[in-house]
Amino acid sequence: MSLTYDLQDGVAVVTMDDGKVNALSHDMMAALEGAADRAEAEATALVLAGRPGKFCAGFDLSVMTGGTEQDVQELVARGARLSMRLFGFPLPVVAACTGHALAAGAILLMASDIRIGADGEFKLGLNEVSIGMPVPVFATELAAHRLSKRHFTQSILLARVYTPAEALDVGFLDELADDPIAAATERARQLGQSLSRGALARTRQNTRGATISHVLATIDADLGDFAVES
Repeated sequence: MSLTYDLQDGVAVVTMDDGKVNALSHDMMAALEGAADRAEAEATALVLAGRPGKFCAGFDLSVMTGGTEQDVQELVARGARLSMRLFGFPLPVVAACTGHALAAGAILLMASDIRIGADGEFKLGLNEVSIGMPVPVFATELAAHRLSKRHFTQSILLARVYTPAEALDVGFLDELADDPIAAATERARQLGQSLSRGALARTRQNTRGATISHVLATIDADLGDFAVES
C-alpha cells in the first residue's frame, strides 16, 4: 500500500509510503486524489505526510527519463492539477515534511497552507534546472505565492537545494518539529475547529483563484513541449 488514510478527530491524515522515495507516479497521484475526495466529504482539515526520511522526491523517474514525451507531459500535467487542487482546497492543508522534499515534493509543500518539517540531513528544493528539466508555470506560480522574494531566483533559476533549517527562511517550511506528523495533525485539528469552511473557501478564491484559473487554463500549452534538456 503506497498511501494510507486515517481520520483522527476530524483530521484526515494521509500518509505516502511506497517503501522508496514516495515518487509521484500515476498510482500515487490517483491515491492522493481519492484521499482528497474523501477528506473533502468527511474531514475538517487535511494532513499530507511522508514516511520517515522521505516526504516526496519528485515525479516518477521511470516516466520522466524513460517515458515518451507524451508520457512525461501527462504525468506532469496531472501533478499540476493535483497541486492546484491542494492550493485551492476547501479545508486547511498541513504538510508533515518527514524528510527529503525535492522537485514535485517541494511543489506539494508550496501548495500546502502550513508546512512542518523534520530537522536532519534532508534536502528540500526545486532542483529541476540542475537535472535538465524546466520549471513549469504551475510551480513558478506557487513559488511566487509562497517563497521569499529574496530567495526566488536561487530557488527557481539556480536550483538551490536547502536544509530544513534553511528552508524556513526560504519559505518551503514554516517550522520544525521532533515529530512533524503529530505536530501537523494537532495544528490541522486546531485549524479545522477554528476556521469557517465557507469563509476559507471564499478567501482562497479571492487570494488564489486567479492563479489557479490561469494555471488550469494554460497547463496544456505550458507543457506542450515539456521535455528533459541536456
